[in-house]
Order: sequence, then C-alpha cells, then structure tokens
Amino acid sequence: ELENQLTTKSKTLDELKQSLATNGSAEQTPEAQSLRIAELCEMKDSIVNQVAQLKASMQSILEQWRAYDEIYAEVSLMTTRYSYCIEQCKPSGEEASLEALKEQVKTLQ
Repeated sequence: ELENQLTTKSKTLDELKQSLATNGSAEQTPEAQSLRIAELCEMKDSIVNQVAQLKASMQSILEQWRAYDEIYAEVSLMTTRYSYCIEQCKPSGEEASLEALKEQVKTLQ
C-alpha cells in the first residue's frame, strides 16, 4: 500500500515539475521552485529507501514466524502423543497386579 501511495506521489511530483516548467509561478522565483522540488524529490527517495528496508525487515520477520508456527505445531503434536502414551501406561487402580499389567500390555500391543 505504501509503495502504491509513493508511486502516486511520484507521478504527482513529476506533473508538478512539468507544470512549473511550462507555466511558472508568480509567488516564487523559478530557482526557489527548483530547490523546493529537488527537496521534495530527495524526501521521496528517502521514503522509498525506508519502505524498501521495512519491506525486507518484515519479510524476514514473516519467515521467522512461519518457522515458529511449524515448530510449535510439531511440539504440540509430540506433546499430545506423549500425553496419550503416559495416560495409556498408567496402571488401572492403586495396586498394579501382575494380571493388570499383562492386560495393559495386551491393550498397548
């Protein structure tokens, strides 16, 4: 969106340059107008550079978040699996008799 706005402003600035070159202005001298337009062009170029840097930075951050999301999903799945395994390995009841353990081994197999 910022890049689109900058493109629009650049076109407007170019139109202003052309308009002032052909028509001139009674309020300012042509030299003053040229200096002001040069200042505006420098400011626009600076903003374009800042937007490019911001875009690169945001791309890097987006890639890091994608990696985080992938790792988080993997860890979450592993946690769920381990939780299930622990739940299945718990002996039923307070006393773990040999028969109860054999039955649990059958269940797990």
